[in-house]
This record gives sequence, structure tokens and C-alpha cells, in this order.
Amino acid sequence: MATKTHYLSQEKYEALKEELHNLKTVERKKIAENLEYAKSLGDLSENAEYHEARDKQADVEDRINELEEIMKYGEIIASHSADKAEMGTTVVTKRSDNGNEEKFVIVGAEEADMLLGKISHESPLGSALLGHKIGEIVTVTTPKGEIKYKIIDIK
Repeated sequence: MATKTHYLSQEKYEALKEELHNLKTVERKKIAENLEYAKSLGDLSENAEYHEARDKQADVEDRINELEEIMKYGEIIASHSADKAEMGTTVVTKRSDNGNEEKFVIVGAEEADMLLGKISHESPLGSALLGHKIGEIVTVTTPKGEIKYKIIDIK
């Protein structure tokens, strides 16, 4: 199975590293204590606390595995030029359908957050913007039809 590169800002990398450390040192310990307590209650087949603790343990271990993969195959987004849209650049666009100016930061999928204006390089808009320069127009196909975005600034 081919591994996927995970593009991260330095800030996101540090946050994921901190989350991983917390899961391994704090959460695992809490879960172990909860499991011991639940076992002390007796019959495990009908012990809701035990089953809940086991489910929580599975969730935490899954997240640890996910974070370890992201960190292992993560690539920190380095500094970039402002002459074309790349990972980590802020792109200011003007939409053809409503004339609105919109600002987006192109980030890796793990960091994408539309409410903060962070779009994944894998999203239709993010992938369409990559490699284009100020003044160029990109077309994005959406469920409501095509929308053209003119790039008016790159930072």
C-alpha cells in the first residue's frame, strides 16, 4: 500500500506532536485506571463501564496510530515564493458568479478548515489554484456548476 504525504505547517506539526504525547502519557494512563476499576466491579460480560473503557481505549489507540503515520510521512511546508499559488500561500480571488473577494490559505488535508479560510490542496478549489499566478483565472466545477476564480493576489 502506497503511503500518502501529509503536508503540515510547522504550527500544525507541533500541535499534532503535543496531542500524540498527551495521548501516550496521559490518556493511556487514565484508560488503564478506568479498566482496572471496571474489572473490579465483577462480571465483565454485563459491565458497561468495562466495555466503555475498552471502546475508549480502541479510539485512543486508533488516533495514536493515525498521528504516528501523519508524523512519519509528514512534510513541513517550507517558505515559498509569492509569484504562484503553492502549499502554504495565501491566495486572494474574485469569484465570477457573485464578484466577491475571497482569501484562502492552501494547506494539507489535516489542516483544512473552511471557517478559517484554510483549504486543502486536494480540494477542487485548492488543486485548481495550485501553480497559477496573479491575473490567471481558474475554473472549479461544483455541484451548482462551474465557478471561475480570478487570482488577484498571492502572499
